[in-house]
Amino acid sequence: MRRSSTLARQVLLVRVGRRDGDLRGTNDLSLPEPRYADRPRRRYGLTQVEHVEVASIAPVSPALGPTAAVDDQAMTIPLLPGERTVARRVKFAVANACTLSSLMLGMLAIFLAMQGEVRVAALCLIACVVFDGLDGALARRFGVASPFGAQMDSLADMCSFGLAAPVVVYASLAGSVSTPAAAVACALVAACAAIRLARFNVSPKDGRFFCGVPTTMAAAVLALTVAIGLPVPGIVQVAGVALLAFAMVSSFPYAKLARLVKLPPWVWLAPVIGALIDIRLTFALIVVGYLVSGPVLWLRQRRTA
Repeated sequence: MRRSSTLARQVLLVRVGRRDGDLRGTNDLSLPEPRYADRPRRRYGLTQVEHVEVASIAPVSPALGPTAAVDDQAMTIPLLPGERTVARRVKFAVANACTLSSLMLGMLAIFLAMQGEVRVAALCLIACVVFDGLDGALARRFGVASPFGAQMDSLADMCSFGLAAPVVVYASLAGSVSTPAAAVACALVAACAAIRLARFNVSPKDGRFFCGVPTTMAAAVLALTVAIGLPVPGIVQVAGVALLAFAMVSSFPYAKLARLVKLPPWVWLAPVIGALIDIRLTFALIVVGYLVSGPVLWLRQRRTA
């Protein structure tokens, strides 16, 4: 009965609102009677309640920053900085073609090593070293050096010297040492090459010395070791590969090729004569001497500092 009486009052209020022209009463039939509207306030002591408009808030992900309008032209960065003439573009393409050639030769070395052609694969690695030095020389000669070329050269070095060289060495060690030992040593070369290249990209450059053995030099040593067939026990080869890997990530200073070229002529005459007598022994002595030169220079710098 009480519900029916309340419904009857609402109907009467709607009819009165229609007569008086009150549009609010005609649009919302769910509004309670005025005398019952403040019943929740009186019951809970909320006699003074302010009506606050609540704006809708869109959910914001903490991983996404505020979006802002980005100019498409500002995001466009040319691969070749400077004047973009046809001649400079051709020179830029030639320099990067050498980088791609080094990359392709590294892939070819992997394929040949998988087929058992270890020495041919080692020769491909030596060709990788040649093209890797040629692309930088041409880029500086032609005046087309760019950040794109530097990053592309770093990625090609990781493929050719950080992956292809360990694969070739692993194939050459198959059968002479245990498989886990060869795998660990070659994996160290790949990991240290990645660390060495990443550190080189973000570190300040020194025109005199390398910080650690460069990946190109390490790959050349490994490739020549396989190509000439150095007659040493397998366990010694594994130890040498691991030592070369740690030398890449060391902080010892190693002289760059430009400083080695400036050495007196008689210094270069000794290796040439030694190669004519015994190329394997001469190569081993040169590699050991270069690796020892890093700690020697480091000690010398500490004493003079």
